[in-house]
Order: sequence, then structure tokens, then C-alpha cells
Amino acid sequence: MTFFKWTVLGVGSVVAIAHIGVLGHIITSTKVPVINFPGGDYSSYKIEAGKEGYIIEYKANDPAVLESQRSLSSDKTKKGFFGGGSESRNEWRRDQYTMDGTRNIGGAVEDGEGKSVKEIECIVADAGARSQGAMAGTSIAAGVGVPAVIGIPYVGWLAAGWVSLLGGQIGSEAGSTVGSIFNDC
Repeated sequence: MTFFKWTVLGVGSVVAIAHIGVLGHIITSTKVPVINFPGGDYSSYKIEAGKEGYIIEYKANDPAVLESQRSLSSDKTKKGFFGGGSESRNEWRRDQYTMDGTRNIGGAVEDGEGKSVKEIECIVADAGARSQGAMAGTSIAAGVGVPAVIGIPYVGWLAAGWVSLLGGQIGSEAGSTVGSIFNDC
């Protein structure tokens, strides 16, 4: 019986030591996973670890808009034409800046298609010049060309329309050319 007791005690000791070793290995090997976020001047991240897992919040461009706040207080004593008086003035200024350092004034420098303000002004000026040129061309064609072709039998009315359309088209092209010269586009 003593052999049986020593065998049970030996096997139990080996199992106990193995159990403690496995628990120690599991406890020391549990690590937070290594996640390499691309870092930059404006990036931020937040990691929350819990029993159910991990929650990771990463922003590559944080803050997207930079803010600056300034205040100014002035107390002045006026000495004008009619004498004294005092003025107390407080100013508060809050500006927003984009990442490249330009002040945000509420509008975009470029529109969604990448056109600058000058290009948009040229497009608007070109549209106005084309419109004015088309009206002038149609008027000239109606005064000169239409009376010449309206008397053609059977197709005079059709030829008069063609002359008016052709005059408007030529006037539109001429107006665009003149408008681009005058508007420096």
C-alpha cells in the first residue's frame, strides 16, 4: 500500500507542478497585440481593452481644422473737440485654419472640381460674352441676311431660319474671342 501512496503522491505532485507552470505561462504570455499605426503630426488613436476584446479608434487627420482664439480689451479716454469721454471696448476673435496654414474665411479656394477662382471668373465672363455675341450676330443676320433669302420659293422660310442660326453661332464665337481678350483669360 505504501507503493500505491507514493505513486499517487508522485503523480499528483507532477500534475500540480505542471498545472502551476501552465498557469504561469498563460499569465505571463498574455500581451496586448502590437499595432503599428502610421504616425504623423495630426494623427491620434485611442485603444480600449476589455473582457470582450479591443476597441480601436484611429484618426489620420485629427484635428482637421485648427482653431485660434484671441481677445483684446482697451480702455481709452477720448479728448476730442468737446472734451472728455471714455470708451471701453472688448473684442473677441476666433479663427479657423486649414492644415496648410491659410485662414478659413467660410468658402473654398477651389471648387469641388479643382477650378480656381480665376478660372471660374473666366468661365462666367466667357458665358456672358458668348451670349452677347450670339444676340448681336442674330440681329445682324436678321437685318441683312434674312431679307436676301426669304424670297426663295418653297424654302425661303427655312433658309431664313438657317441664316439666323448661323449668324448667332458666328456671333457667339466672335463674342467669346473678344471677351477673352478684354477679361484677360
